[in-house]
Amino acid sequence: MELEVLDYGYVNLIEAWGSDERIVESARMSTGKGFRGWDADAKLLEYLWTHRHTSPFEQCGLTLEIQAPIFVFRQWHRHRTQSYSELSARYAQMPNEHYLPEPGQVRYQAPHNKQGSGDVVPDALAFEFLARMASDQERLYQTYQWALDQGISREMARLNTPVSRYSRMRASANLLNWLRFVSLRLG
Repeated sequence: MELEVLDYGYVNLIEAWGSDERIVESARMSTGKGFRGWDADAKLLEYLWTHRHTSPFEQCGLTLEIQAPIFVFRQWHRHRTQSYSELSARYAQMPNEHYLPEPGQVRYQAPHNKQGSGDVVPDALAFEFLARMASDQERLYQTYQWALDQGISREMARLNTPVSRYSRMRASANLLNWLRFVSLRLG
C-alpha cells in the first residue's frame, strides 16, 4: 500500500504487527483475564486511549518506507521514538529528485514567529525564487554526477547535497510512538 506525497515522495507500509486483541490482552495482563469479546473490549480500548493508559499500545507496531526531502527527515528524526535506516550516499547514487514547493506555498517570514511562515509572496517573486532554486538544484546535481564520473568517491561527491534532495528511509516503531508522532505532525 503506497501513498504518494509531494512531487516525488511516498509512504509505503512494509510490515505491521500486533492487533487490537493484543492491546487488550496486554492491558488485562495484570488481572489475568485476557480477551473477552468486542462488546466489552472495544470500550476498553477507548478507555485506555482516552485516559492515557498507553503502555498496551506498545505491543503493536509497523515499519514504513518513506521517500521525502532531506529537510523532512531532519525534522522527523527529532522525535527520537523510531528506529531508522536511511539510504546512504556513501554506498548508492542519490536520485536526481528535488523538492520544489508550489508557488502558493512560498511565504514571507512571519514577523512574530521565528519558526513560522507569514503571508504568501506575490507570484512574480515566488516564480523567481523557484526558478533560482531549480537552477541551483540542477547545477549541484550536475557537479555531483560529474564528480562520480571522474571517479571521485561518493562520500566526497555528496558534500554539496541540498536538503531539498529526496532520500529514502525505513522507520519502525511501536503503535504508541506512531500515534504520538502523527498527533504532533498532522497540523
